[in-house]
Amino acid sequence: MTDTNIATRIERRAFDSLGHADHGWLKARHHFSFADYYDPKRMSWGSIRVWNDDEIGPNSGFPPHPHRDMEIITYVRKGAITHQDSMGNVGRTAAGDVQVMSAGTGVRHAEYNLEPESTTLFQIWIEPKRLGGSPSWGAKPFPKDDRSGKFVTLASGFAEDDGALPIRADARVMGATVKAGESISHTVGEGRHAYLVPATGAVEIDGERYEARDGIAISGGQTVEIKALDDAELVLVDAD
Repeated sequence: MTDTNIATRIERRAFDSLGHADHGWLKARHHFSFADYYDPKRMSWGSIRVWNDDEIGPNSGFPPHPHRDMEIITYVRKGAITHQDSMGNVGRTAAGDVQVMSAGTGVRHAEYNLEPESTTLFQIWIEPKRLGGSPSWGAKPFPKDDRSGKFVTLASGFAEDDGALPIRADARVMGATVKAGESISHTVGEGRHAYLVPATGAVEIDGERYEARDGIAISGGQTVEIKALDDAELVLVDAD
């Protein structure tokens, strides 16, 4: 079995092939080149620049550090993360919820796991459509029952996506829960790029099996049908 399905232009990025780092308090997998992990074939996918699969130990986390000109989306899978930033924002984002930070002209932030258990999350970076602008932060709960059997937009750069957290990118971050044996579909427009990761559960696309936490890079100009082989929780980014 190859990593690329030519007929449907889908590239598998198996979990075991991802970049990884173990800092004790942080165990990370990198879908794209990040920090000490460099792969020239995995620099970005369209405007999607980073997708990190992080496990943060109890009572630990990322101390204050700067960012600029990046849209940073955090999807919490288990536990909770507590955010603090130089704009004065403080907030706790729990499992199933999402926070976004537009770094704009520059911001310093910290992300701590103040819980007694490990926190697992996806952190996704998307390049903004324009540089600069005032930094901002926001968070919102997204109950999993509300996205049963369908994709729900969690964060979006499109005004028509009412209820989604705003980002400054030509992109949507979507989530779905799908029961074993059921299917959902997604159409990727011409010239766009989709990246799908099953947070839990294996899925099948065009007869190919993808395991939980594999990355699935989907080229534009096609509709994919995603069949859940187990009860699955899906996160998908559709970007320019």
